Amino acid sequence: MPTRLSVNINKVATLRNSRGGNNPNVVKVALDCERFGAEGITVHPRPDERHIRYQDVLDLSQVLTTEFNIEGNPTEKKFVDLVLQVKPAQVTLVPDALGAVTSNAGWDTIQHRSRLIDLVGMFKEAGIRTSIFVDADERMVEGAAETGTDRIELYTEPYAHQYSIDQSLALNSFIKAAERANALGLGINAGHDLSLDNLRYFQQNIPGLLEVSIGHALICDALYYGLENTIQLYLREAKAGLI
Repeated sequence: MPTRLSVNINKVATLRNSRGGNNPNVVKVALDCERFGAEGITVHPRPDERHIRYQDVLDLSQVLTTEFNIEGNPTEKKFVDLVLQVKPAQVTLVPDALGAVTSNAGWDTIQHRSRLIDLVGMFKEAGIRTSIFVDADERMVEGAAETGTDRIELYTEPYAHQYSIDQSLALNSFIKAAERANALGLGINAGHDLSLDNLRYFQQNIPGLLEVSIGHALICDALYYGLENTIQLYLREAKAGLI
């Protein structure tokens, strides 16, 4: 099955917020991403609303026609309430530390098993597909499966960092984690620091990769290639040459 591309638009909101006003218009950019071929839109609202605002999420939910994925820390009641109100296609549970610049670790699904079981059950009861952000660690994948989640999202920053040093070594733990997820019946998503340089190799070697969520690198590339062309380039890599 070809891997789907979900475009994370947080950086678009960061640019808007740096000057106030509504330029660039986050909703318009998201709709344009869909028009240019994106198969999903991802947002990650944080408590300080330094990029995506909670109102953005509400506005986007009214107009998007592709898959809407909301990432965030479910220990924040405001985030949970927002997700339950919007009912996106997917919620991705991320253990962000308060004030974190960006996501930098997956869940310890063993330590937080009870909490995650409750959260997954609540979101699934509301008809929302759940995904748990995890490191490429078979034990964490097994712990995620015990929560009843539909999918995991593999945290790929370590892969991206190692890729330029040793490509095959960069993949080792990810292949093992993916194989364990497949055996346990979990869907696999991935995200963080995936780029035009390293996406194809990852996609071609990770069995059962359903979706990648890409924001920072894609928006940076769009400065040079244009948004429409950039999305097409990422789609080509996500499909590993199938389009």
